[in-house]
Amino acid sequence: MRALVVANPVATTTSRGVRDRVLATLAGRLDVQLAETTHRGHGAELARKACVDGVDVVVTLGGDGTVNEVVNGLLHDGPGADVPPLAVVPGGSTNVFARALGRARDPLAAATEVLDSLGAGRTRRISLATASARGVSTAPARLPDPALARAAADAGAAASPGWTEPRWFVFSAGLGFDADVIGRVEAHRARGRRSTGLLYVQEATGAFVLGRERRDPAMTAQLPGEPAVDGLFLCLVSNVSPWTYLGARAVNPTPDASFDSGLDVFALGRTGVLRMVRHVRAAFAARPDVRGDGVHRWHDLPELTLTARRPQGWQLDGDHLGTATGLRVVSVPDALTVVV
Repeated sequence: MRALVVANPVATTTSRGVRDRVLATLAGRLDVQLAETTHRGHGAELARKACVDGVDVVVTLGGDGTVNEVVNGLLHDGPGADVPPLAVVPGGSTNVFARALGRARDPLAAATEVLDSLGAGRTRRISLATASARGVSTAPARLPDPALARAAADAGAAASPGWTEPRWFVFSAGLGFDADVIGRVEAHRARGRRSTGLLYVQEATGAFVLGRERRDPAMTAQLPGEPAVDGLFLCLVSNVSPWTYLGARAVNPTPDASFDSGLDVFALGRTGVLRMVRHVRAAFAARPDVRGDGVHRWHDLPELTLTARRPQGWQLDGDHLGTATGLRVVSVPDALTVVV
């Protein structure tokens, strides 16, 4: 069986030694070809070529960003019988998708699991989703400073007309507060700071307490066949449960989300500090159930459109992509075969 291993050499927990041991493990039972990513979007290019070359399975070794790129390459021409299955070996800081598939957090253990699953033919089809943005800032996708990017957008920086081409995401999309927090963390990473759970907590706290958005929510959600919901400052779209992790702690505002259903959405309107603390505690609970004034939850949606009165940060699979004034997400059932 021919396997292409797409590895991100700068992923948080993927050292050269770890990479070599994972490759040696996989090579014990597979005909392995290694391809390391060298630039943004390279994973998609490699995965698209793997479809053309007739590779039997594509294995990612990296974080959720690597998985996202590879999935976008595999599904460049849409789902189909000629798309090879995807196997995931975690190598990033959070690894939400790998954990949603039940993979061990240790890369070597996960590589062994992948081999056992391939030998037993354990695969499944999962639902994914696509996202298109509107009013996208022309700033680079990885912003040096999210605050500066927002100021430029508010001042009338050039933006692309209409909706962008749909892009696949595997577990989450967001417009507003969550994307801004991710952008703040990525700005720190660009300056050499390590991404940690504590850093996310610090940036989320600062953005919420001092930020403008929760005091003057700018977003509107439009669900199929329902009245629009105005006055939102946060909107999380999930394809898995938990939505993300802080280290070993699950953050789970959408506990009913599943690869077997449509999209789950968690949104918040104007919220005070004490109420937000209660919401956060509920999302961390063993049996999460975030409810209350200003909380909106929807399950198994086929699509959702978000619009905003002013530019908001947007993210896919934990990757900050700039600012936009709209986000349209569409669920795609049975989109991809994965090794489980």
